[in-house]
Amino acid sequence: MNDIPAPVLLIEANTVIATPPLVPEIRLHLATEVTPLWEATERFLREAHLPPPFWAFAWPGGQALARFVLDNPAWVEGRRVLDVGAGSGLVAIAAALAGAKYVIAADMDANARRAVLLNAALNGVDIEIVAGDATAQAPAPVDTVLAGDICYERGAAARLSEWLAGLTASGMVVLLGDPGRTYLPKDRLEALANYDVPTSLELEDRVMKATTIWRMRG
Repeated sequence: MNDIPAPVLLIEANTVIATPPLVPEIRLHLATEVTPLWEATERFLREAHLPPPFWAFAWPGGQALARFVLDNPAWVEGRRVLDVGAGSGLVAIAAALAGAKYVIAADMDANARRAVLLNAALNGVDIEIVAGDATAQAPAPVDTVLAGDICYERGAAARLSEWLAGLTASGMVVLLGDPGRTYLPKDRLEALANYDVPTSLELEDRVMKATTIWRMRG
């Protein structure tokens, strides 16, 4: 009897180990094509009431934020870090490699949480996992909150923005990586850096996305 959890089989069967273009230091389980993975997981996702496999792609906001953290480790070094909407765990892994004291990854998708653990092992780092909606729980005991590419849906973006603003008001540092998503709360943000991130036309509207690292203001 096969005792490997179904999410692990799903991930390993539909991805290859590769490096994101902007962050070649980090290896991830990534999908090489969008459509086959969506089709392969459609029934499983529908039955399990899970979202599409966003964890299988290195989105531009996450790539840029991971690059920023690796190039500017002072933002996370020795600090307790939370990666919200972690997806593949790219940003969380970058924080761990940059010297964070410890790193927590939060994602509502069980497959994403499993992908984070698999990807963390690939890169030799330890990531703590938080299940469920981070915004509905007591704030994690962290100093820095990182979020890559979270503002693509109106309702979720508004809820997350309010939650992150509250964390900022309590003294936490909040950094976002965003490639110009519609629902980014720019009036609450200050820009720190800009990156051109190589992307796929299967995922985005162009092959290079101008992506900004933002710090949320108190």
